[in-house]
Amino acid sequence: MKRKLFTLVFAVQDDRVLLGMKKRGFGSGRWNGFGGKVHESESVAEGAIRETQEECGIRLTAFEEVGVHEFEFEKERGSILEVHVFRSAAWEGDPVETEEMRPEWFPIDKIPYDEMWPDDRYWFPAFLAKKKFRTRFLFGDGDAVLEQDIRIIESAIAERE
Repeated sequence: MKRKLFTLVFAVQDDRVLLGMKKRGFGSGRWNGFGGKVHESESVAEGAIRETQEECGIRLTAFEEVGVHEFEFEKERGSILEVHVFRSAAWEGDPVETEEMRPEWFPIDKIPYDEMWPDDRYWFPAFLAKKKFRTRFLFGDGDAVLEQDIRIIESAIAERE
């Protein structure tokens, strides 16, 4: 089984969360957190800091890993996207639009699920409730969610398999 390592960061402040409209590449046209591929020479945390700064201009100063997703696409069976999810409440700088993302704050009760990845409506409420989780999703045509497994856990890292 081939694995690719990714990060996904959500900045949270008061009762709102920072999302970015993906302007190009994988996931374009959808609101998402900030992140991407982890380089071979960096840790997952270093990848989270770098990607967030590249995509919206903020530098994380305090953040916590809260979940791990395993995404698989029916057309690419045997290839897993392992995505480490982080929550941050402290950073330096203000969010700015970049070539890749247009950041925008959303009140927690107005999350644009219809314009996000289809799996988000299943696990993002747990994130907003400050729970930790491990998930597995299988996507089919049109990114339809064919299978889902969501587990609330005590520690995102402790249950790595």
